Order: sequence, then C-alpha cells, then structure tokens
Amino acid sequence: MQKKIYIVRHCEAQGQPSESPLTEKGLKQAKYLVDFFSNAKLDRIIASPFLRAIQSVEPLCEKTKIKIEIDERLSERTLSTTELPDWYEKLKATFNDMELKFEGGESSQEAKNRIVNVVEEVFKSGAENTVIVSHGNIISLLLMNYNSDFDFECWKNLSNPDVFQINCINNEVILERIWDEDKI
Repeated sequence: MQKKIYIVRHCEAQGQPSESPLTEKGLKQAKYLVDFFSNAKLDRIIASPFLRAIQSVEPLCEKTKIKIEIDERLSERTLSTTELPDWYEKLKATFNDMELKFEGGESSQEAKNRIVNVVEEVFKSGAENTVIVSHGNIISLLLMNYNSDFDFECWKNLSNPDVFQINCINNEVILERIWDEDKI
C-alpha cells in the first residue's frame, strides 16, 4: 500500500508568537488549500497547536469533515528563550551543527526527532493520505531527514504556504515539492 503524507507550511501569518493569526492574504491562502487538495482523498489532518497552523487548515477540515488532530510535537522549534539580535546567523549555524543549542532552545537534532517521530507514526498508522501542517524551521529539518541536500538555503526559499509530498512505497521514502506559489 502506498502512503502519502502532505507536509504543509502554514499560510502567511501576522507574527511569530504561537497565538499569531493569519493575515488577510493568509486566510485567502487557506481557502486556496481547499482547492489544492480537492482531488486528494484525505484521511487525517494533524496540526501544530500554533494558531497560524490551525487556521491554515480549518477551511480544509470544514470541507472534508475531518477533525484537526493537534500534536504538540509539530510546534515550531524554539531557537532560544532569550532575545537573539543575530538570530539569522545563529539559525544558519544550527543547520551545520545539528547539536548546537542556545539558551532555553532545542538543537536541530532534537527538533528533527520530534517531527520525524510524528511522520513515522503516521506511516505506521492505517491512514493512507495525511496532511501535516507545521512551521518552516521544523519542516526544513524533517525534509533534511529524507533529503540530505535540503539545507539553510532551501529553508530560505520556502514559501507561505508550501506543500511537500512524502510517499512511502515498499518502505522507500520519496520526497517531492508539489506547491506552486505562483498559482495564488
């Protein structure tokens, strides 16, 4: 049996805090995701507890009548709990050193383990087609797990939203970007 997992980066949001809602453009993007997935027979929708992730798939859940499953492990990675004026350089460094950790934060390896565990559990479940909605940094770490060429530059090129498809066929994992940001 072929299993598909659609990895969705949330739509455009008003900020980074967990309670940040989608922008007006982001709300339109969320409605477009309904059309984007209109030909997919979905079984499950799992989201980060962050408001922007939930709002990104609410229209899809309403259309498909699938209840959102919230999974804390899909929360965005905490780089640090202290203000980092040079956060960009620090984030870049964590792509090169997976164990690098800043005050109150988690390493890339720790964050990657969280999201990979969710994906592996979905592959082992009975669901054939699952949508997982999360955040750019942690999604990048997941994609890096299945494609070692996925790096900091790839993270920089992610769009809001963005969609990747992970297929598992006879225990072989195939990763593909299926989102065309020029369509919306």
